[in-house]
Amino acid sequence: MGKRINQEEVRKVAKLSRLDLTEGEIEEFTGQLSAILDYVAKMNELDTTGVEPLAHCLPISNVFREDIVKESLGTEKTLANAPQRDGDFFKVPKILEES
Repeated sequence: MGKRINQEEVRKVAKLSRLDLTEGEIEEFTGQLSAILDYVAKMNELDTTGVEPLAHCLPISNVFREDIVKESLGTEKTLANAPQRDGDFFKVPKILEES
């Protein structure tokens, strides 16, 4: 089969993904990704004539429950275990800096 992806391509994908990989990780992922692509190429050799495409391997239908309107918990019950609150609201740490 041979390698299907090289280290330069792994570096490019890592950069696009904003991943800071070490040289050891690049080497490791190159091997792993090549093995995955080799496996996909091997699967492409299979004769799938007459095989219907499927979305799930089991014969299931819609498994969602019926949407039923119920009474809500209410503010006091909802906020009862909140670590911090501000009146009728959850109080959470600020994550954005003001500019």
